[in-house]
Amino acid sequence: MYECCDGNERADNADAGGDAARFRLLGVDRDAKARRGRLTTPHGTVETPAFMPVGTAAAVKAIKPEDVKGVGAEIILSNTYHLFLRPGHEIVRAAGGLRRFMNWDGPMLTDSGGFQVFSLGAMRKITEEGVEFRSHIDGSARTLTPESSIEIQNALGADIIMAFDECTDYPSDKRYAEEAAERTARWLARCKSAHRDTERQSLFGIMQGGMYKDLRRRNAERIVDMDLPGYAIGGLSVGEPKELMFEILDDCTERLPAEKPRYLMGVGSPDAIFAGVASGVDLFDCVLPTREARHGRVMTSRGNLNIKNARYARDFGPLDPDCDCYACKHYSRAYIRHLFKAGEMLSATLLSVHNLRFLLRTMEGIRRAIESGDFTSHREAFFQKFLNSDTLE
Repeated sequence: MYECCDGNERADNADAGGDAARFRLLGVDRDAKARRGRLTTPHGTVETPAFMPVGTAAAVKAIKPEDVKGVGAEIILSNTYHLFLRPGHEIVRAAGGLRRFMNWDGPMLTDSGGFQVFSLGAMRKITEEGVEFRSHIDGSARTLTPESSIEIQNALGADIIMAFDECTDYPSDKRYAEEAAERTARWLARCKSAHRDTERQSLFGIMQGGMYKDLRRRNAERIVDMDLPGYAIGGLSVGEPKELMFEILDDCTERLPAEKPRYLMGVGSPDAIFAGVASGVDLFDCVLPTREARHGRVMTSRGNLNIKNARYARDFGPLDPDCDCYACKHYSRAYIRHLFKAGEMLSATLLSVHNLRFLLRTMEGIRRAIESGDFTSHREAFFQKFLNSDTLE
């Protein structure tokens, strides 16, 4: 069953946070915590649950912006860390902001750089002030602080910007996870004070706390008290078993306000997306669809396949018979395999278009299922079909 929010609740939600991005909770599936919502930004509306393609360095890899929109993307993500290092936020500011710089006219979110410092920044030193690290590009010494991350994101001009946080790895001992979560909360207060463009950009806070429910609950209380337009769940999908991730995630969403959008960072596999939606998550992002495409791995409604396999050399059918993307309408598995084996860049473009369309079609199906009160059975039917196939491994 699907329970619609009444008109008064919808109106309250539309103004939640008093900031640039406004979220309206349209309804909830009664058999799960799956939510149907609508996020309105200065540059367009996003129907949720939604997946955000990642344009790390101001480009979704191998695809033109108009083609990203063509596969159904309503919002994309770009990254502070990478744009800070190259070309530099002042160049982007001089170009009129990131949207004009990369020719994307829709909604946009920028990550703060916290995760990239954790995953890419060599020889990082974390202090109360911020993070000192060496660039993975040229080895130069750099620093990111809560204030500089917000300054950079203000220059980039995304509709939604993220607080600078400290992401812990897995496994992490509880003492360090607690220190990182406490520092993340203190940094959030500094981010909020440093944020200047509140009329056009919404600042989301990030929950941390490692794999410890009590730490995440305490951290959630602190960041929710700051009354931000939305909240993200960080520090998951960092190497922990999927079962543990899903358990922690389900507890996390319970701690975040129902009337504001919830964003699970860095997750894009179908099992994690369905688990996130079932736990009440509204937004997802991941490099998975384009990264897998560049390695010849294909996401389809009937499971994952590896286009490099010899069995596809004479397969003149589409990548996915159920798909409506440009690649599936015009090209065969045999042709795309040929392109990949020949080292032609077109293979990465076609497979990226397809993989992104697959995930965005998956989100469309999820939204319809929530609206019809049929999310649980839709999830079961999806995986019954999806799991009977090759695997990416």
